[in-house]
Amino acid sequence: MIGKRLKHTLVPTVFVGLLCLNASGQTKDISLKIHLSGVAKSKISLLSLAGASIKTIVENPAINNGGTSVLNIPKDQLPGEFVLRFDYQEKESSNPYPAEKRIFVNNQNLELWARPKALNHPDSTYFQKGEIENTVITAFAADNGKRREQLGLLQNFLMNYDRPESKFFALGTEEYEGRRLTYNKWIEAQTLQHKNTFVSNSFVFQHIAPILWKGTEKDRVNSVIEHYLDGMDFKNPMIIKTTEIKEWMNKYVNIYGAMSTTIELRDSLFTLAGKRAIEKARLGHPLVYGWMVDYFYNGFESFNMTAGIKMLEPYLNDPLCLTSRRKAIEQRLKGLETLVVGSVTPDFDWKLASGNTVKFHQFKTEAKYKLVLFWSADCQHCKELVEKLHPWYQDASKREMMDVFAISLDETETEIPAWEKAKVGLPAFKHKRGEQGIRSPEAAAYFVLSTPTMVLVDAKSNKIVALPETVAQLEAEMK
Repeated sequence: MIGKRLKHTLVPTVFVGLLCLNASGQTKDISLKIHLSGVAKSKISLLSLAGASIKTIVENPAINNGGTSVLNIPKDQLPGEFVLRFDYQEKESSNPYPAEKRIFVNNQNLELWARPKALNHPDSTYFQKGEIENTVITAFAADNGKRREQLGLLQNFLMNYDRPESKFFALGTEEYEGRRLTYNKWIEAQTLQHKNTFVSNSFVFQHIAPILWKGTEKDRVNSVIEHYLDGMDFKNPMIIKTTEIKEWMNKYVNIYGAMSTTIELRDSLFTLAGKRAIEKARLGHPLVYGWMVDYFYNGFESFNMTAGIKMLEPYLNDPLCLTSRRKAIEQRLKGLETLVVGSVTPDFDWKLASGNTVKFHQFKTEAKYKLVLFWSADCQHCKELVEKLHPWYQDASKREMMDVFAISLDETETEIPAWEKAKVGLPAFKHKRGEQGIRSPEAAAYFVLSTPTMVLVDAKSNKIVALPETVAQLEAEMK
């Protein structure tokens, strides 16, 4: 699912990683020895692809041409997928230039001869003889690409054939089905053959579900949805250590999204997608079960789908659901119960231009409404909202009707200056920054877990009037 950026994760995801580690039996750190050539010098960084964001695990700030660097990869990061990044200088006087190579590390010490200018060329950058993980995945990817290409060509032909009632079409679909079954058996055989490797856990995501060729286009879509999850081994906890699982799930959700014609239908379909996928994962390993709940919670939160978030509540009571977002989901559910239309909004301190501080509830205004806006200057969805909200608010009638209290959740060294600069261009709003960002008292009181969030408040009673998501919804509520 792709939506507005989650500003922070309230509960660390290390718990999931450690349990996966125990499942894999990893007991020692692994060394990655790198021999550099072809450039004057380079900085080398190893970045983990596990978790919600890419992070640097270990680095060497400078290695010269002909030199050797040894990076020790902590056992709690293994097995896993990584990006090996070289910020190299072709000459001593050159500016650094980046080059990246994705690598897989399991339980084997690695030795790599690397030319950053040809980092993904096997004649210039290669592992030691007998290296397993990266050799297996390279061979698999090459063979798999050829096999899927033939199936793809046949599928596209059948999808666009204009006489589905013909005998020729029937023969074509029969041929496709035979090839599909053969291909899936090959995937199973490859998984079994390389079962001792970490990379083999990603092979299952190549499984191709059947297509119902007879009937309407809608029938075909429903058939794909019905069988999409069938080939997955949800009992294998190692699948959540791969990067492919998220891409695979995004494709699943996008099938539902393609059927959405309204926001209401989208929310309903995405909630249904979540229910079906979680119920499948529920029968598998608790880690996979928990990952699936986390995945849909992140998506629901991004799109502010309250129905979807409420759908997750029963799973929190299941001890087999090892979700890493339990506290965040519980807080969100509590917020859905507390921050409802008609309830008195949480109070907080507001510093006036005079330097005095008043409570939000006691803020004197002639306006009918007060709008509480939680936002971040480096959040793309916030920028999009503010770019519409501020010009709309310039109208004198709007400013007479409503005061805007913009609370920034920026907190890092780069975010705060961006907020200072951005608010200069938003003089119609009243501004403050919540200390500690998403963990600020204001954000906690309003159960804010992502930005932007708007709460429209009656200025006299301080009761919530609406929780609009767009400027159009805000305007409609004010009318």
